[in-house]
Amino acid sequence: MNKTDLIKKVAAENNLSQKAASVAVDSVLNAVMDSLAAHEPVSLIGFGNFSCRHRDARTGRNPATGKTMEFAASNTPVFKAGKAFKDKVNG
Repeated sequence: MNKTDLIKKVAAENNLSQKAASVAVDSVLNAVMDSLAAHEPVSLIGFGNFSCRHRDARTGRNPATGKTMEFAASNTPVFKAGKAFKDKVNG
């Protein structure tokens, strides 16, 4: 399922136009991204938790050339599925 499919499903299940469903889906996704950008975790009970993890700077190797490269420190978004989500996926 991609974003367009998700919007169509939300619209159908909630008797909304696709435009209204698109606005709703976009606003939820933007709220999650904005919170993570501010290093604030997002907890959706039954679904899961979104958070940010810091990755330190490190040295790596280009597999094509074998040349050593430096990777800058960065923050990475992380998702951990909740129990209800895991139970649904596992039947």
